[in-house]
Amino acid sequence: MHCESTAGKKGAAGEREATGSNPTDRGKAGCKRTLLTDAKGIPLAVVLSGANRHDSKKLADVLAAVVVPIPLFDEEEERHLVLDRGYDTRACRTTAEQHRFTAHIPNKPSAAEPLPSPADPKRHPPRRWVVEVGHAWFNQFRRLQTRWEKRQDLYLGFVHLAASLIIWRKLAPVAPPRLLSG
Repeated sequence: MHCESTAGKKGAAGEREATGSNPTDRGKAGCKRTLLTDAKGIPLAVVLSGANRHDSKKLADVLAAVVVPIPLFDEEEERHLVLDRGYDTRACRTTAEQHRFTAHIPNKPSAAEPLPSPADPKRHPPRRWVVEVGHAWFNQFRRLQTRWEKRQDLYLGFVHLAASLIIWRKLAPVAPPRLLSG
């Protein structure tokens, strides 16, 4: 409809267009990218959801959305999946096992087990910075930092275009130069 936000009426479900009321922006319609990267930060999969949707609900979707097939591995070789504390649920651990990943998820702090100090050896090592750098690379594209498209497929197309540009920028210096024949 004309002059209507991406989420439609206030309070309406916007799952179809991957929007939802943003709890940090006065309930305005917002979008969230769930990103899967390799160890170097190269994006492997991106899934869109509403801003009010928890990341752990989209774990199975992002693992299934990998565009390049992950090579088969030997039984001795392990594939690792590093997640943050928000994914500390039984469902996320089961999803990681179903996709044959070894999940590295720090435990949520509780009254019985508070969060250890940063110098404590029992504290889970910080490894999520690779994904946070990936999000920062996406935010360098002005078109993606603020979502202006009402339709999810248009916005997802721009996200995929940005992902391919990020991959090109990361892999172009590594590729050997080609000699022109002629």
